[in-house]
Amino acid sequence: MDKLVKKRRGGPRTFDRDQAIDIAMRLFWRHGYEGVSLNDLTAAIGIAPPSLYAAFGSKAGLYREALDRYSGLPRALSNLGETANLYEAVETLLDRAIDAVTDPDEERGCMISSGMIQCGEAHAALARELAERRSMMRDTIALKLEPWLDRNHAASLSRYLVTILQGLSVQARDGASREDLKQIASEVVAGVKARNLPDYKRGAP
Repeated sequence: MDKLVKKRRGGPRTFDRDQAIDIAMRLFWRHGYEGVSLNDLTAAIGIAPPSLYAAFGSKAGLYREALDRYSGLPRALSNLGETANLYEAVETLLDRAIDAVTDPDEERGCMISSGMIQCGEAHAALARELAERRSMMRDTIALKLEPWLDRNHAASLSRYLVTILQGLSVQARDGASREDLKQIASEVVAGVKARNLPDYKRGAP
């Protein structure tokens, strides 16, 4: 903490903005937006409230930047189009998601999937922004599935998978083991195979 806050010679204290966002991200990830007070943030970062407001505008502004910094489940979406077939893409997505939400070096669960599902009326606008991020994640997954499915089938499967991802996040927060979640993922992949979705471009075996 001492390394985060510095003091300019003859001037006010300054701080490492990137580290401040990382600290805030972990607090919000662990406790949720409403579970973290302004005092919690300033104490953890080591600055006074005026400095936080000057840097981020508000607690909500810092939360938005923390969400931008978060890369757990979003990272799981990379390179899915390079997998051999649809089922491998689904399995890869779920495996990466499980690795992300159970990483022993990180907080449990997904900051976006589980964030602000319920909140007070005062924060309804921020909750809608988070819902939009989840919608964007759903659209991204659908796009990643289009090498194998037409647009309608890709959108339908994406909605299903996002529902599963949110469930995995909640289960991880509740203490489910990595092995428990892998078993769920296996059932999901089996269910997708059983749907016998029509192939579109490359198809699936």
